[in-house]
Amino acid sequence: MSFMIIDTHCHLDDASFNADLDAVLDRAQSAGVRSVIIPGADIADLDKACDIAHSHRNVYFAAGVHPYEIKSIDMEVLERYADDPKCVGIGECGLDYFRLKRSPEAKSAEISSQKQAFISQIDLAIKLQKPLIVHIRDANEDSFQILKERADQLCGGVLHCFNASKLLLSLADSGFYFGIGGVLTFKNAKSLAEILPQIPLERLLIETDAPYLTPHPHRGERNEPAYTRLVVEKIAEILNLSVDQIEDITSQNACRLFGDQIKGE
Repeated sequence: MSFMIIDTHCHLDDASFNADLDAVLDRAQSAGVRSVIIPGADIADLDKACDIAHSHRNVYFAAGVHPYEIKSIDMEVLERYADDPKCVGIGECGLDYFRLKRSPEAKSAEISSQKQAFISQIDLAIKLQKPLIVHIRDANEDSFQILKERADQLCGGVLHCFNASKLLLSLADSGFYFGIGGVLTFKNAKSLAEILPQIPLERLLIETDAPYLTPHPHRGERNEPAYTRLVVEKIAEILNLSVDQIEDITSQNACRLFGDQIKGE
């Protein structure tokens, strides 16, 4: 088996991995996972993500703040972690309007705060020339506008957990990649399955978003990097390509975006 899958988005710093992290990574290696990237989601968790990356040779991390955690954002702290040699990107950052408050005033203020935090992290990615890891939920139009205006200054990015938006798909021409995870294996993922062939092969990435979004047939269980193989197999089935081809294509894409160091050893 070739060890060529790269999980570009996996929350190994989540508490659900505290008891068996080494076993999780052993299973990942046995399933053909070569490297894992931990996205930053909360300032409070960055130290743990950094420690895990430095304690495991084929694990890397990104420095960022999820839109739900922007109250704690500190750009000086983010930049300090972003300078770490095992930090390969900025994010996950973005816009998420799913839980917006109902009153117009509160909703407007929350959207404004999310946009400000998102743009600040984009600016950091531009300053350091590190790729962006983007989270978008129920905010396609605003996210597209912000990213499109700044794409030529970025060194690329990935739309994590790509939501099958044709509008966002057009960002492929602006240096963006598309993270495909366990959602593709869900029975109700028809939109994603239909748009998958429209994503340029050179823009596809594999991810888990573990411990969330566990692929079929393990739904209801904790997700983990080993399950990327199920995603690879589903992509290969839909695109009528071999598993080896999908492994090679997506791993080359990941290295092109995040740097050759994530090839691992």
